Amino acid sequence: MAQIEIRLPKMGESVTEATITNWLKEVGDTIEMDEPLVEVATDKVDNELPSEAEGVLVKKLFEKDEVAQVGDVIAVISTDGDAPADDSSAPAAAVEQTEASAPAVVAESITAEVATMTATVNGNGNGVVAKNGPSGKFYSPLVRSIAEKEGVSMSELETIAGSGQNGRVTKKDILGYIGGDRSAATVAAPTPSAPAAAPKTAPAPAAAGGGFLSNIKEPVVTAGPDDEIMEMDRMRKLIADHMVMSTHVSPHVTSYVEADVTNIFNWRKKVKKEFMDREGENITFTPIFMEAVVKAIKDFPMINVSVSGDQIIKRKHINIGMATALPSGNLIVPVIKDADRLNLTGLTKAVNEMANNARNNSLKPEDIQGGTYTVTNVGTFGNVMGTPIINQPQVAILALGAIRKVPAVIETPDGDFIGIRHKMFLSHSYDHRVVDGALGGQFVRRVADYLEQFDPEREL
Repeated sequence: MAQIEIRLPKMGESVTEATITNWLKEVGDTIEMDEPLVEVATDKVDNELPSEAEGVLVKKLFEKDEVAQVGDVIAVISTDGDAPADDSSAPAAAVEQTEASAPAVVAESITAEVATMTATVNGNGNGVVAKNGPSGKFYSPLVRSIAEKEGVSMSELETIAGSGQNGRVTKKDILGYIGGDRSAATVAAPTPSAPAAAPKTAPAPAAAGGGFLSNIKEPVVTAGPDDEIMEMDRMRKLIADHMVMSTHVSPHVTSYVEADVTNIFNWRKKVKKEFMDREGENITFTPIFMEAVVKAIKDFPMINVSVSGDQIIKRKHINIGMATALPSGNLIVPVIKDADRLNLTGLTKAVNEMANNARNNSLKPEDIQGGTYTVTNVGTFGNVMGTPIINQPQVAILALGAIRKVPAVIETPDGDFIGIRHKMFLSHSYDHRVVDGALGGQFVRRVADYLEQFDPEREL
């Protein structure tokens, strides 16, 4: 029977693993070439993986919610249409032979299991962590890899409280244990045959970047009798972790500027039908604002940086992330690469394409990687301003407020008068470790200047 192994493909340069979220085919089902086989989720994006062959699915090597590494075989497809053989059709003689040899097999299995458990409890001398612990708890390949690398024994793994489904230990759990809880657990553990109590030593200094945060615990909240308890979906958990991490890593400061965008408002109103007729799609305010942001980044390149320890990485490319709300209520940030190389028409097409792909769940992993600065449009929901949280590892983010008609003082050579203008607030949050108030404030003021200086006679 000709069989094809289906492996987890590479889904972006920084993606090393994926969680199986849903099998679209079951064992015994026929499948066509390029027909969706399985849904997987990475820490970047969710994807459907198509079949690489036509035939019958004969084996699934990973169950739902299990984690596979890039390159792992996740399924086997038979190309000649044969379903897996039924084990119940084995000859009676084979059954008798199996029954006869069962005591020896069981004894050998028990001996091997005891040896394995002894090795893992004693520190797993060969460095290999079993897939399942003595309690039956499953450990993903990534967790086992981290445990083996950091010398975490099976007995230690069994003590870690898992935050995953059914108490499963996640990457975050084991890294948190290694970074903060392990030393405490080691001190608390009894030490047999110790001749005397060891003298107390000063605790090791916290790691740079906020080791003190390991002592911060979330409050325990009790639900009332009429309250509804809803489990966070996977994306909401990722967003929550990312937002908490960002506020812990970066001291946030926000500067606000009001911009007069009357020229932009009137220009877009004048050209949007022509643009639709010529390009076949709508021109929104977002690409116009994004163009001003790109110009300001060129003027203030130290906004386009990242921080790694004590080093500042100055980005060569200007890759603008655009926060996009999804129908599910979650948020994702597709990235427009090299935005400074696109004209307004190119930016408009890129913005529309990314927004549509995000809402249709058809983004690729590389579409949400490599951002160097992010723009979020809170005005879409009628908000005047906001205090956006930085999208790590970037150091700044700009929130675009709603455009409002307001009375304003208009200065002319003949004197001042009150007129109706279209205005909006720009809210610029930045990382005070590397962006001081002068730089952060000058940057957002420069964005406003570019918006206010927009040419109302500009040609498409």
